[in-house]
Amino acid sequence: MNQDRLMKVLLAPIVSEKSTMLADKHNQVAFRVLQGATRGEVKAAVELLFKVQVESVQVLNTKGKAKRFGRFEGRRRNVRKAYVNLAAGQEINFAEVR
Repeated sequence: MNQDRLMKVLLAPIVSEKSTMLADKHNQVAFRVLQGATRGEVKAAVELLFKVQVESVQVLNTKGKAKRFGRFEGRRRNVRKAYVNLAAGQEINFAEVR
């Protein structure tokens, strides 16, 4: 896979109560990823950037909510999330990554 493409696949980690619980219980990390990203690309990007072993990747699409902005109708953006299951003994420390 193209190195430049892999550097752009992961957009941001998802930090919420649910993602923190998943990290503690199931050794999973949640990321926001590009709309066209595949499971293989996400796995390769996480292994390249964080130097960890990835067991599996689950990907889901979330539609943006319809919202009103004053008198105008609008939508929030669609989000593609990836839940990355790390191998036993592996962990990602976001404080050390630049």
